[in-house]
Amino acid sequence: MSKHAAVESEDVLAERTGKAAELVDRLTRWCDDFPSPGVRFADLTPVFADPEGFRAVIDCLAACAPDADLVAGVDARGFIIAAGVAATLGTGVMAVRKAGKLPPPVISREYSLEYGTAALEIPADGVELKGRRILLLDDVLATGGTLAAAADLFRAAGAEIIAAAVVLELGFLNGRDRQGDYPLTAVVRI
Repeated sequence: MSKHAAVESEDVLAERTGKAAELVDRLTRWCDDFPSPGVRFADLTPVFADPEGFRAVIDCLAACAPDADLVAGVDARGFIIAAGVAATLGTGVMAVRKAGKLPPPVISREYSLEYGTAALEIPADGVELKGRRILLLDDVLATGGTLAAAADLFRAAGAEIIAAAVVLELGFLNGRDRQGDYPLTAVVRI
């Protein structure tokens, strides 16, 4: 890629991020004390239900790694954005599932989140992941355990995380600190 093309792609990403960020800010519904007391839940359902909001988010996330050959979305809202981004990029899509939702054999990683612990899984066979270039997506980055566990799953399968992106990052929880050396984009950072 030429230096000029890299600058153009940064400009395009900045423009897409600005439009998407405005819509995410305006359309996100905040729910206090959900799913447990003291947690403030960011409901992105209104963003995804709005045609302009959904398209802006998908375009922004697709611009993060146009050379990915597989897009992975984390259970469950990550499935929505990953499918849209994969369709936009012309790639395949993979769902990173909560424990117990896939038949064995699976690769599994346990992780901590702000209100408990959980585990994620991907198939251990049936999909060749070795050498694949993955764009990893989730809806919200909070404490970072979910995204880090998902990235570990793909690395264990021999894939490379070339970028990760989220719609909303709760920066005060320092979840970015738990991520690997891949670029991480947030449409909105609070």
